[in-house]
Amino acid sequence: MADAAQEFTADTEQAPDAAKDERMATRRKWLLRLLIVVLVLGALYGIWYVLVGRNHVGTDNAYVNAEIAQVTPLLSAQVTEVSVTDTQAVKKGDILVKLDPTNARIAVEQAEADLAEARRRFRQTTATSGALSAQVTARGADIAQARAQLATAQADFEKARIDLQRREALAPDGAVSGDELTSARKGYAAAKAALDLARAGVAQAEATRVAAAGQLAANDALVKGSTEDTDPAVLAAKAKLDNAKLDLERTVIRAPIDGVISKRQVQIGQRVTQGSPIMSIVPISQVYVDANFKERQLRRVKVGMPAKVTSDLYGGDVVYHGRVIGFAGGTGSSMSLIPAQNATGNWIKVVQRVPIRIALDPRELAEHPLRVGLSMEVDVNVSGR
Repeated sequence: MADAAQEFTADTEQAPDAAKDERMATRRKWLLRLLIVVLVLGALYGIWYVLVGRNHVGTDNAYVNAEIAQVTPLLSAQVTEVSVTDTQAVKKGDILVKLDPTNARIAVEQAEADLAEARRRFRQTTATSGALSAQVTARGADIAQARAQLATAQADFEKARIDLQRREALAPDGAVSGDELTSARKGYAAAKAALDLARAGVAQAEATRVAAAGQLAANDALVKGSTEDTDPAVLAAKAKLDNAKLDLERTVIRAPIDGVISKRQVQIGQRVTQGSPIMSIVPISQVYVDANFKERQLRRVKVGMPAKVTSDLYGGDVVYHGRVIGFAGGTGSSMSLIPAQNATGNWIKVVQRVPIRIALDPRELAEHPLRVGLSMEVDVNVSGR
């Protein structure tokens, strides 16, 4: 009995040790399996990183952007019609707003009258040149007539001079009476006066012809080398008319691009001023993505590299394909309204982000439109493939 009791006691003491050893063996087995799984996963990650991961850089700090068109009136007038509302899609050339055209129409009519007046003045100037040319010819005839009168006066003067000389020569002998001598002297004086008058007439006729020729030259300078359509005054009036017609066309404001109306700030009856924004048009078919990458991520990124982009709006099932088209001229903080100033003793280095622009495939945008400001996730393939 004593031997049996001792054997039972020994078996009872060995049982916990055996169970403990079995648990330790099981634990080592699972730890070994876990180690193998971790090593396999690490090897798989290493293979993935070597083959794929190291050739990709990504960020979720990216947003949709676009070249938004500001619609502004080009003249001041009262609004008579508003044809669009916010969120409405429009095509290039669609009518957005109509302005009161009354003043513009009056300006067109005034410009048309000014153009007609300029044409009339050109025709009048052309006709005046013909009249002045005739006057120059007439003044030439007057000069010929004055010269003929001068020749007659010269002949009369020579005759009167000779007659006076003869009578003065005979007067001492008493062959000529005093009255006859006096009459000869008067005739001589009258002939001399007539000669002076004839000479003055020739000078006056010549001066009149010079004046007429000057007027003709001045008038010809206004029309020489020009036609009614190329006359400077007519061209200026045409330009004024074109400008008035352009202002009349601008009373109808049309969409400059395809897109969606946003921020409409105009109502019927409102008087808008030239250059004041009245609405915006977002070209949703031409949006792009501005992705803010950390500076260390951009070591291998180049313009033209392919990128995959997903949107929080559609989730990961919709993937946009694009390309890097440019880098910003500075970091986001340097381009902010109040740039950071790090010239202090408490300076701490902060990783900077540089915006890069990703152009998206237009066909994919047409299938899944995006809106400005949406959050995006960008993955750039730096291998270029």
